[in-house]
Amino acid sequence: MKQEIFIAGLRISLGWIYLWAFLDKLLGLGFATKADKSWLAGGSPTSGFLQFGVHGPLAPLFSSLAGNAAVDGLFMAGLLLIGLAIMLGIGMRIASWAGVLLSLLMWSSLLPPANNPTVDEHIIYVFAFLVLASIKAGHAYGLGKWWSERAIVKKHPILE
Repeated sequence: MKQEIFIAGLRISLGWIYLWAFLDKLLGLGFATKADKSWLAGGSPTSGFLQFGVHGPLAPLFSSLAGNAAVDGLFMAGLLLIGLAIMLGIGMRIASWAGVLLSLLMWSSLLPPANNPTVDEHIIYVFAFLVLASIKAGHAYGLGKWWSERAIVKKHPILE
């Protein structure tokens, strides 16, 4: 029982990190994104960071993507869908692997990390996503059990 609470806590808090980032960038809640820079106000959710925040060997690649509408859309869709799926406990495999990919992209845009030569919070997120993908994490106080009983999920287990 205690284990399920810990798994649910990890799942919900990790999902909230991504969903919160989406909401802040969409609405400009004043944490990482000011209201006048929000996506709804016409701002680019990626341009500030990709123009001025990246560093390291891959910085030119990431900087070249700044303000690209397709990159903005994919980034925002990723934050929203990863966050919702992980929080709800549905589509855990796909959402977790998408979270691994997005986390590795964010990590690689800041090489080396500021406080450690190799590991920052994005690497911790990668391992958390891998744990969640390898167990039935959505069943722990989530909609995963209900989701896994859907016909489409039974037909395509990758959707679990």
